[in-house]
Amino acid sequence: PRHVSPSDIRSFLGLAVYYKRFVEGFSSIASPLMAMTQKKVKFLWLEACEKSFQELKDRHASAPVLTLPEGTDGFVVYCYASRIGLGCFLMQNGKFIAYASRQLKIHEKNYPTHDLELAAIVCYKDLEALLIWCSC
Repeated sequence: PRHVSPSDIRSFLGLAVYYKRFVEGFSSIASPLMAMTQKKVKFLWLEACEKSFQELKDRHASAPVLTLPEGTDGFVVYCYASRIGLGCFLMQNGKFIAYASRQLKIHEKNYPTHDLELAAIVCYKDLEALLIWCSC
């Protein structure tokens, strides 16, 4: 096992979170590491943590190139929900424009599937606001 501390994990996640918009499904991948940074959780570096760490490193090293939108036609939004997190991505002409994802909040973990899917659409609204802000 790695010799790491919660502080090391926070440092790594700080960098990873900064670039999370380039990694599809970031919140789902990072959830084992995020759990290790909570105060009431005993720090144990498990196989799931190692897998999450390696996956994030690989995804950051080989993230697909995001492109700028061309005009206003042909946009497709994909939203998804799981018991771990929500996410969405925006595409145009088969090219990725942007990603957004987040972990479920404590109260959302009890939501039925259709409510989680609606929450993913709200996640898209956050992405839409980011795109509008970035285009200024």
